[in-house]
Amino acid sequence: MTTTEAVRRLRVPPKPRRPRVLLGAGALVTALLVVHVIAWDATEFSPAALAEGWDGMAGFLGEAIPPDLSWEVLGPSLEGALVTLWIGLLGTTLSVPFALVLALLAARGTTPSGWIYQAARSLLSFLRAVPEVVFALIFVTAVGLGPFPGVLALVFHNVGVMGKLWAEALEDADPGPALAVRSTGASRTQVATHALLPLVTPQLFGLLLYRFDVNVRSSLVLGLVGAGGIGFLINQSIKLFRFDRMLTHILVVLVLIVLVDQLSALVRRRLGSGS
Repeated sequence: MTTTEAVRRLRVPPKPRRPRVLLGAGALVTALLVVHVIAWDATEFSPAALAEGWDGMAGFLGEAIPPDLSWEVLGPSLEGALVTLWIGLLGTTLSVPFALVLALLAARGTTPSGWIYQAARSLLSFLRAVPEVVFALIFVTAVGLGPFPGVLALVFHNVGVMGKLWAEALEDADPGPALAVRSTGASRTQVATHALLPLVTPQLFGLLLYRFDVNVRSSLVLGLVGAGGIGFLINQSIKLFRFDRMLTHILVVLVLIVLVDQLSALVRRRLGSGS
């Protein structure tokens, strides 16, 4: 048999059948539709109710516009915005050492043992699962109203979130430097300090800045439950039906958020240019 005859006798493989793929995709789409119908009913989602409430929304906006820009309102609003900023700042920075220790214990390459790894992961999951508002309500009950319970609430929750993010960054790092240091007989602590942490420091700083942005916004919400800051002023304005003052506070919050975003972007650019 010649080579040409052998080539001619080769059969063309049949095209893969797609009915199963189409059937699976159809089942997935159907399941998603069913879940959305259930969610629509459970949340009582109603565009008709929104349309019927348009008059109330228009009246609300009419009372809020124009905002009250008198210094009697604007002065305390600016002070409250600074308090909100300080709450977010302290809630971020004070959580750094605790988050770093738990991240090292919750990363497979730096944890001393399996049970410590599981314990650290469980603690991070618990702190991350409890919202900042719940922590704030607990600490407001314990230490009273004011910014202090807001700082404590952010510290506890941020340790869980940032510890988890940092642990994943450590686990996803290039294992080459760590293996090289470990081959010299270095301990886990030495591997972490001389190989892993220097390698992922820019990423850790980026995640820290991201959490600072989030915490400033979260500190605004904490003020609504008595944890101080400009959120407390917004809550007071709503209770007193002074929606023009509420709009003033919201505009100040908008300026604060824009400034924080610009500052974070500047620091990220500096870190990027320095790396």
